[in-house]
Amino acid sequence: MKRIGVVGLGLIGSRHARVVLDHPGAELAAVIDPDAGLRAGYDAPGFGDLADVDVPLDGVILATPSALHADHACVALARGWPCIVEKPLASDLAGADRIVAAQAETGLPVLTGHHRRYHNSVQELRDMVQGGAIGTAVMATDIWGMKKPDPYFDTWRKGADGSPVMINMVHDIDTLRFVLGDVAEVQAMGGACLRGADRVESGILALRFANGAVASIAFSDNTPSPWGFEAGTGENFNIATTGQDMLFITGTKGAVSFPSLTLWRGATDWSQAPTPQVQQAAPTVPLVAQLTHFLAVIDGTEPPLIDARDARETLAVTLAAQAALERQMGVA
Repeated sequence: MKRIGVVGLGLIGSRHARVVLDHPGAELAAVIDPDAGLRAGYDAPGFGDLADVDVPLDGVILATPSALHADHACVALARGWPCIVEKPLASDLAGADRIVAAQAETGLPVLTGHHRRYHNSVQELRDMVQGGAIGTAVMATDIWGMKKPDPYFDTWRKGADGSPVMINMVHDIDTLRFVLGDVAEVQAMGGACLRGADRVESGILALRFANGAVASIAFSDNTPSPWGFEAGTGENFNIATTGQDMLFITGTKGAVSFPSLTLWRGATDWSQAPTPQVQQAAPTVPLVAQLTHFLAVIDGTEPPLIDARDARETLAVTLAAQAALERQMGVA
């Protein structure tokens, strides 16, 4: 049994805590949050600050606000604790670089909470694309259209920090990086701010990958569509499941849509219709799979699926996209 501490007991931190409680290989050994009321909800030693923890831990999950990730990760590593840092790795590249340096200095593993990589279906998609099932990847189209309820913004998200780019598109960007490879160029165009707030709501991101493939991500947090990763996969109980495909990747010999993993092949040109074939992947509870992997990383039996250095690259692309949108839209 690995003794795991969860730092931050908000929306995602509370989910991590439940996963640790239910996992046969882990013990919720500490909960850390400045809110005593939140700490009281768990039958585990509680602390108001990470520096106050006085119980032995084998690792920690950091689910605090992004601006605190670098400080908290450095404290955890200095105390000898491997960690999962929730996405994004940090709020800026300077913070990410501090985590990467601390990871290198201590030799301790740092995972980043890009949990989509743990879906069996995402790993199958990567194997199909990188294994040549559609030939050489040419282009991809990703759609994320969700209507966030108004109370969602009655918090720190009410201003520019509520942009779906850093909160949501960071996941889509990381998934595309995982499947297609490193990003060489980013461009962006923003849509209208229909909620009347000084915040990015919708837009198009254009990515060019080092291998020559290109991708677009169309996103909005103000449209109740059936298309989005969470809706398609059913991974988040807060978001209704539609089962609709939302990612389409084409290559020189075929195409594939996700999450159905429908592979289209057999056509040599547009005079022929490709034939669909649905591939199978076992269903996954990604936060459970991530914790199982974390325990193996702590034991030294598996290398990190996404470490701090890898997550820094996703962050760099995401920050570039956010900056391009703010410049184009004049959003502070």
